Formats: sequence, C-alpha cells, structure tokens
Amino acid sequence: MKKKEILKTIIREFHASEIPSLVKRDVEVPIASGKIISIIGPRRSGKTYFLYQLISTIVESTSNKENILYINFEDERLDLTTEELDLILQAYRELYPEIDLSKAFFFFDEIQNVNGWEKFIRRIYDSITKNIFITGSNSKMLGDEIATSLRGRTLKYKILPLSFKEFLSFKKFKITLPQDFYDSKIKAKVINLFKEYMLWGGFPEIIFQPESIKMRILQEYFDVMIYRDLIERYSIKDTFVLKYFIKRVAETVSKSLSINKIYNEIKSHGLKVGKNILYEFLEYLENAFLIRKIKKKSHSVLRSEFSDRKAYFIDNGILIAINVFEGQDYGILLENLIFRELYRKSKNLFFHKEKKECDFILEDSFPIQVCFDFSDPAVKKREIKGLVECCRRFNFKKGLIITFDEEDVLNVNGYTFTVVPAYKWLLKKSVN
Repeated sequence: MKKKEILKTIIREFHASEIPSLVKRDVEVPIASGKIISIIGPRRSGKTYFLYQLISTIVESTSNKENILYINFEDERLDLTTEELDLILQAYRELYPEIDLSKAFFFFDEIQNVNGWEKFIRRIYDSITKNIFITGSNSKMLGDEIATSLRGRTLKYKILPLSFKEFLSFKKFKITLPQDFYDSKIKAKVINLFKEYMLWGGFPEIIFQPESIKMRILQEYFDVMIYRDLIERYSIKDTFVLKYFIKRVAETVSKSLSINKIYNEIKSHGLKVGKNILYEFLEYLENAFLIRKIKKKSHSVLRSEFSDRKAYFIDNGILIAINVFEGQDYGILLENLIFRELYRKSKNLFFHKEKKECDFILEDSFPIQVCFDFSDPAVKKREIKGLVECCRRFNFKKGLIITFDEEDVLNVNGYTFTVVPAYKWLLKKSVN
C-alpha cells in the first residue's frame, strides 16, 4: 500500500474511533492561542491522552471530529522522510476537500521521530493553520532547539507523570481540604495512598496494576527509554558503560554528583571511556526526561553556573525500576518526589552546601529541607542547622521542612520553619 493510502487509513481510523474516557490532567492549555502548542515530557507520562483531552474539548464545542487531523508518529505503519511529510496534508485534503484548513486543528504526536519536522510545522503555521499541537519525549528537540527554528511561534507545556493530586483523581478518591484531614479514617486512607504513590511513582498505566506487574511495566519503560531515547538516538556503542553510569547517577540522588568520581570508578575496572563522554551521557539523560539537574546557589551567577550539581529522576518509578535500593530507602524516595513536584511548579531551583546542607532553595523565596523521619533528635538538629545556615547566607526569613507525617511550627534564631507532612504539601496549590 502506498504511503498516502496508509495515511488516509490512519486518519479515517481516528475519526471512526471513540475518544477514550479520560481523567482530566491539571494542566491548562489554550485551544486557540495563535501559537504552536508544544507538549513535552517523558515517555508514557500521558501526553497522548492529554492530546485526547484537548481533542475532546474541541469536539464538544464544534461537534465535528473530522475537523481534527491527528497523527501518531510512533505508529509502526508510518516511516516518513522529511520530504514525505507533505503526504499527510495531501491525504487529509483528499479525504475532506470541503474542510477549511485554516479552521482545522492539527495534532502531531511524537513528531520528533521525523528529521526536519520543524520546517514542515513552520510551513503549516505560516500558510495553512495556526491551530497546531505537537508532542515529544525529547526536551532538547521540543524545548531548546524549537526556540531557534520556530522563534516566537510556540508555547511550551510539560506533561509529567501524575502529581499526587492527579493520582488521587485517578483513584477516584475525593478529598476536601483541610477539613478531611481531621477525619482519622480519611487521613489514614490518604497516607496509605501516599505511600503507594511515593514508592511506585505516577506513571498512569501502573496505577491499577498489582505490585508484581507494576515493577515489570516500569522496567519495560526504563528499557525503552534506554534503547530508543539514548542508544538509538545518539548511536551509543558502549551500552554497558551507559547502564553503569545511569545506575551510579541513581545512587547519588540527594547528593552532589561527581562525574570525575564515576569516571575514575569506570577507569579502575579497566574500561575505556572519555570523561567528556560521561558529561554527554548526563545531557542525554536530561534530554530524554530521565533526570533533571539543579545547581548550587551562590550570590555569584558565574560561580553558581560552574558549581556542583545534584541530579534527580523525573519519577520515583524510574528509580525503583533501576533497582538501586537494597532496602526501601524512603528518605531518598521522598526527596526525589518533592523535587519532582518543585520542578513541576517552579522554574528556578537550587540547593545549598557549605558547612551545612539544605536540600532545595526556591530562588528569591525560601529554603526547603526534606526529612522522612523528623522525630530523631540528631536528624532534627542537622536539618534545622542546614536551614539556619541557608537563611543567614541568603537573607531568608522562613523555611519549610517536609516530612512523612509530622507537623509543627518552629521558631529558631528569629527564623520561622514550618514542618508539614508531604501528603498535605503535595495537595496545596502553592509551594510555600
């Protein structure tokens, strides 16, 4: 079958199919902005279903599904080159010659799979319709690089694995804040659901699976990310070194990441790899939405730029899939989870490390410590000292301590530190 006929089949299949039932995500995207909407995030985080959410909204208002062109570039029947992308428009026009394309809505899922896609999108935007929505699982291709190829024409949105609030919605668990936290039965249920969320993460597909299946699905996700988003995309030959590197990055979550240390470890095993290759691996991991890095905060922008980094994973499910924990290290899982939420809500995130340490700093706002068990006197003393040093260094007046289930307000040396359980903090609209 010719490619144009295949495209017609794919387009008609979409129009004949029912839009799946959806749980609404907490991301607001304008339908008619006059801009190209780019939706980025890790694989399996729900980007396709979010497109369905937008499509459903359009269909409800127009009652015309044929006015929507949806193409998923991960469909195995498609193998389009840059030059063949125009076949999509030809197929759609031939199927629906009566449709005014300037009023049509174009949805292109994982379009990054086709080299040179930017020029195709630019041509559609300039000459056909402004109603364009694209998704991708590579933050560089649909993030940094889109700014140069489609300057001023895009709005970017992130779809990450489920937030805790979205997780509860998927579970059909409704909670009224703050009243329901005074009901011991509801509170106990929230805590149990939070434990599940903290341990397994928020990838939508695993929510209703038994634990044995959850692990298999997460490991499959991880393998796909490794092979499709790293090994294939960047033509990586030494897969053993790559996997070892990823495991070591996972083992340093919550600590400063030392590429030099990992390089020396690899070298000591008799393996040959350049240090620059490891830095490239780190960039690839970030491009594939496996990790995100944060810098050490400094009054000097230059010093901060060349400072230590800490790396966190985009979802706890990936950490579990990598299987770096000998036991259930809830402290690391909680800190990684809090990072994910801060990353979702805030753009500028740092950490503090001098004589003492502070886990996170929201720029020009306040510091945050994450402590699973705040009842241990030695741990409590250490966490507070880190906050006090950070407040003095950057002239903050208040700080936040996020725990598993402890709550308090502390006044220390003129600073106010609010202690809040993670499950309560995650359900707040703001981060403070």
